[in-house]
Formats: sequence, structure tokens, C-alpha cells
Amino acid sequence: MTVTSSVGIPVTHYRTVKVEDVGVFYREAGPADAPVVLLLHGFPTSSHMFRNLIPLLADRYRVIAPDYPGFGQSDAPDHRSFAYTFAHYAEIVDGLLTQLRVERYAMYVMDYGAPVGYRLALKHPERVSALVIQNGNAYEEGLKAFWDPIKAYWREDTPERREALGFLVQPETTKFQYVDGVSDVSRIDPDNWLHDQVLLDRPGNRDIQLDLFRDYGSNVPLYPQFQAFFRERRPPTLIVWGENDTIFPADGAHPYLRDLPDAELHLFDTGHFALEDKLDEIAPLIRAFLDRSVGSR
Repeated sequence: MTVTSSVGIPVTHYRTVKVEDVGVFYREAGPADAPVVLLLHGFPTSSHMFRNLIPLLADRYRVIAPDYPGFGQSDAPDHRSFAYTFAHYAEIVDGLLTQLRVERYAMYVMDYGAPVGYRLALKHPERVSALVIQNGNAYEEGLKAFWDPIKAYWREDTPERREALGFLVQPETTKFQYVDGVSDVSRIDPDNWLHDQVLLDRPGNRDIQLDLFRDYGSNVPLYPQFQAFFRERRPPTLIVWGENDTIFPADGAHPYLRDLPDAELHLFDTGHFALEDKLDEIAPLIRAFLDRSVGSR
């Protein structure tokens, strides 16, 4: 049964479960027996980035949006006792889905959500019913100049290289990720970067994020495996990409068509967090795509 408000808007529930003894927070909405749509967030945000999209899908889909450990409302264990890696995040999300008895799902992947989701796909390729890709990379063409100082850290894991990335968790950079490349900034809720920065500024979180910047390099050697998954499984795919994104530019969107020639590619005149100002254009595309690809109840 779908739980809705008196005006027919699906209700979102906010829950936390233990996975590997870590509290993992997630948002969930929609009918329990409907096809599942898994929403995987990026940096430096959380499932909060999907707060407006969830009600637009949950009338006919079961929507699940977790926060990774160290993000949002999930626990943030000390980085010295918990492995903040993308492999571990994939295991955590897989553990959450196991508890929720989810065995098949469409995935919306964005930014960090792409390597988390693609690692899940390598582990359980038969479970992926469809992909929605939004500014999430799987090709070296998508790692442009923005990544140069991070690549330097991958090559030379020193305290100096690590500290050089401190600017990535500063308020100016957090705001930049929301407003860069956006033609009408009045459409961007300023609470976004304030919300994210409060979470970034929690004691110990800086080291968590620096660990993740280092580990992002572990995803690049897996790109050929991600691409093989695309070619071999050919999941129905919708690509909705902010083409003005400095972090994941459109150079990383086009190569998907090499391995997924039937994918739909839509570029939008916006930046990194495309849902913030283009939800009115992107949400109908997602709904129509899901209806065609995985159906509803």
C-alpha cells in the first residue's frame, strides 16, 4: 500500500539500520511491492540531494536513498577504525539492500554514486534493471583539469599532497559546486551548501573526506570492468548531465555511448547538481524512462 498525504503526495520515511554495526540512514518512499529505484548521492551532499525527486517517483516506485557513512545522517566512525573506501561503501549499500530484501533495482548514480553503484553492478550484474546517470564518471576522458591535484595525491601519498586538498572541503568550494555553470542561480536553494558545510565541518569529517579523495583513484583501474558491464549487460540507460560541470564535464558523458549505444543522452545548461535547477525538465524524463524500462506495479 502506498502511504500518501491527504493531497496524494507520497510520504517519505526517514530510517536508520545497522550495517556492519554502523548506523546507515536512508530515505524511503513508495509502495513496498513496486519496482525499486536506488538513488546514490555524490560529494559533498547526501540523500538530501534527492529530497525533491523522491516524491515525483514514489507514487509508482519504491524509492530508496541511503547516506554513506560519513555523510548526511549516517554514522561517521573514526577514519582510523573504519575504511572509507568506495569498495567498502558498495558493501555497505549492498548490506542495506539485503536487509531491505531488495533483489533488483534501477540505479540513479551521481558523482560518488557512480563508482559505488558500478561496483554493486559488478558484484550483482543480474540485479540492475536500469541506469540513470547524472554527472557520474566511468571514463578517463571525464577526469579533466579539476582532478589534477587529486591525481597528484594518488601518485604521491604524502602529508603535503593530502593537505593540499583541504580546499575541497572549504565553504567556497561547497558553494561553487552548486552555483558554477548555473545560468539562473536564483533557482538554487542556498540552504544546500549551508547544510553540506555543517556536515563537512563535523569533528573528524575532514579526514574522512581526504581518505575518500585518495581512494577515488582505486576506481579508475576498474573503468574497463565498468565498461564491460555496460557492453555485456546493456541495461536500459538514461544519461541526464549538467554540461557546464567543471568537476565531471560532458567529456565524460559522451563516451558512455560507445558501450551503451542505445542509451538516451540529454545535456542540460547547468552544472554539477543538475537536479537543483533542472528538476522540472529532468524528472519527467526519468519517469518516462522508468515506465518504459522497468514498468510500475
